[in-house]
Formats: sequence, structure tokens, C-alpha cells
Amino acid sequence: MKSKKIIILEKILRALSERAIQKFKPRIVGVTGSVGKTSTKEAIFTVLASKYRVRQSEKNYNNEIGLPLAILGLESGKGSFWRWMLVLIQAVKVILFTRAKDYPEVLVLEMGADRPGDIKYLVDFIRPEVGVVTAVGVSHLEFFKDKKHIAREKSVLVKVLRKDGLAVLNWDDEETRAMADSIKAKKISYGFSSEADVQASDIFFGYERSKGYYGDDINKIKGISFKLSYEGTTIPIRLIRSVGRPQIYASLAAAAVGIHFDMNLLEIAGALKDFQAPAGRLSIIDGIKNTIIIEDSYNAAPQSTLAALEVLEKIEARRKLAALGDMLELGEDTESGHREVGRKSAEVAQVLFTVGEKAKFISDEALKKGMPKENIFEFENSDEAKKVIQRELKEGDIILIKGSQAVRMEKISEEIMRYPERAGKLLPRQTMEWKSKS
Repeated sequence: MKSKKIIILEKILRALSERAIQKFKPRIVGVTGSVGKTSTKEAIFTVLASKYRVRQSEKNYNNEIGLPLAILGLESGKGSFWRWMLVLIQAVKVILFTRAKDYPEVLVLEMGADRPGDIKYLVDFIRPEVGVVTAVGVSHLEFFKDKKHIAREKSVLVKVLRKDGLAVLNWDDEETRAMADSIKAKKISYGFSSEADVQASDIFFGYERSKGYYGDDINKIKGISFKLSYEGTTIPIRLIRSVGRPQIYASLAAAAVGIHFDMNLLEIAGALKDFQAPAGRLSIIDGIKNTIIIEDSYNAAPQSTLAALEVLEKIEARRKLAALGDMLELGEDTESGHREVGRKSAEVAQVLFTVGEKAKFISDEALKKGMPKENIFEFENSDEAKKVIQRELKEGDIILIKGSQAVRMEKISEEIMRYPERAGKLLPRQTMEWKSKS
């Protein structure tokens, strides 16, 4: 239960941000979904920022307190009464003294939903023009009965849109596709399906050949390219230092939003050249010993972890390794979700490292599916794992690193990345607050 102080703070911030919206009248894009929200928000921001003044919600500002702060362009008071008082004073100044030409024309806001009713609370005062639903998965099941209830919650974003608004739906996701029938607004679908309005095809990885320590050639992944099609027009898109379908889906959603904002495909393609996935979302990082890290440690759910393993499966490498941590907030699907990941891990990886108590279901299932016991390593935490993984790495390896936030899998990435001094830019959770946590 929330304290009275938090409830009062939420009400004040809501009123102030609603006043800012009324005064400045920004066009608002809301993004929700179980996976891919942040990457999609970043891609939309990248596309629209090439033509408009745009602000996006930063950090984890996707809830009742964070979104009003994003609308007002302010930082959190971080639990201090006096800091929050200063934030509220600054909010009043924003409303009173900011000129319209200095306020963003467009707000791109990520909308999270931990409990039933969260999305309705947000859209009641934010009232987006565009709603994007990325996919429906089984994260946060401890507050929802099942996947259908999660889909019902996410669908609120697009059901409330006005007729002149736009709903952007991932057509490859069954639950998201089903939302189309209950939407009054215009719709643009995206995906790999031939039925999608904005469609991706002809995916291929880009490699860079380098010399190994003994003079032999090593192919190292450098990015991904694909063709984007809309209404009979097709253009090539290249994403640098990102891999996998999640970034492609994010780019397709961004293209759909860009089309609504009167951008042509050439403008969209040019803007997407600058798109890079946020830290911890299927980023490519150079590792020690002439290796490559697929850094996906921001968070994890079965759906996103399986997607990451599919990426690993398709990339060329001498040897493929996976370091997978606990996936949290799965409720009664905890064991089945981890075992599903274990089955896929056995198909894809030659070596498996698991971190955490729940992740032991991954290693147990991988063992059952034929992965040699000597190639499976279990650890209680990431600090235990990182030194062993460093030792086990060999030249030409590629390693996927993924787990829920609390497992702190980014510590492993920092241990084995070639340039650890760049961790602040390339890895998630690099603030002093996170660093001080065990």
C-alpha cells in the first residue's frame, strides 16, 4: 500500500503536469508493452527529434510520479522532503515562466503497468494522441491473474485514443493484434508479417573481419540491416552496434509514428541511422580476449530472453556462451518460464552460466536436454560468476548476458568488456546509487 505522503505527492504532480499539458499543448506519444518499451521509445524519439522539438521520458520515469516529472522536465526529489519541495517550486516556475517556443512540441512517454489500473490512471490526465503497444508478455504476473489480464491493461492506452489519434500495434504479437477490433482511432500495424502495414524483411548481420592472436581470421558481429516497406515503397535500414528483432521492431514502430507525423520514409531512414538501443538492450560490446558481448542485462522475462537466445543462435561465432540470471516477477510461471529458457539454451549455447536460485531451473533443464554437465556453471550471484566467466572465455567467443535487474548481470559485462572505462555509457545501472548496492 502507498503511504499518504506518496498519494499526496502523486496528486500534486498530476495536477501540475496536467496544467503544463493544457498550457503548452504538446503532441503526446505513449508507449506501453511487456517488452521493448524503452527501445521503442528511444527509436521514436530518434525519428521525431530529426524534425521536431521532442522530449522523452528518461530513466525509469514511466509511472505515477515519473511521468509527471518527464512532462515537467524535472528530476526526482529522491525521497527527501526538502528536495521534493524544491521540485514542486521548479514545476510551478516551468508552468508560469516557460515560453511555448521553449517547450517540446512532442512528448514521447513510456507507460509502465505494475498493477491493474495503472495505465488508466496515466491516460486520464496525459491523454496521448498516439498509443504504441509493443507486445504482451508474462512480466509482473504477481499482480495480474494471467496474460489476458495483462493484455487488457495494456490495451487501455489505445482504446482511449480519439478518432483522429493513432494506434500503433505489433501485428506479430497475438494479444496486441487482437486489440485492433476495439480501437476507434486510426491504426498502423508493424512487424514481419505480410499483413503488417510497416513491414521488415531481408534481415542480415554485418560482420567485420579481424586477425586473431595467432594470425587467423575472426568474423565479429557489428550490426544488423533490413528492408522496411510501407505502401509499396521499400528502403534499407542499418542499425549499428545493435542486433536482433527487438531493435527492428522498435524501428518499425518508430517509422509508423514518423509517418503519422508527416515524415517520409527517406527522412525516417536517415534518422534511424542514429538510433542505438539503450544500454543493456541487445547492444554489441567488445570483450576481452578478442570476444564479443551481447549486452542485454537491463531486465529479463521469458519472452525477451528467448528472443535474445534466438539472436545468439543466428550470429556466426567460434563458440556461443550464455550467462543468464533469475527472471523475477513471474508468479506461478516462475519454474515453467525458466525451464523454457533452459530448453532453448541447450539448443543454442555451448556453455551456460546461470546466476541465482531461480535460474537453476534453466541449468537443470539444459542438462536434461543434453548440454554436457561440465559446460554448465551455477552461481549464487553475479560477483561469484564474473571471475569464472572471465577465465572461461576464449578468443572468438560470443557471450549473451541477461537477467532481471536485481541480479545485477551488468557486473559480469563490466568484468569482461575490453574497455571497462566506457561502462558508464554502455552498461545499465551505472549511477552511484546503483553502484553502492550489493
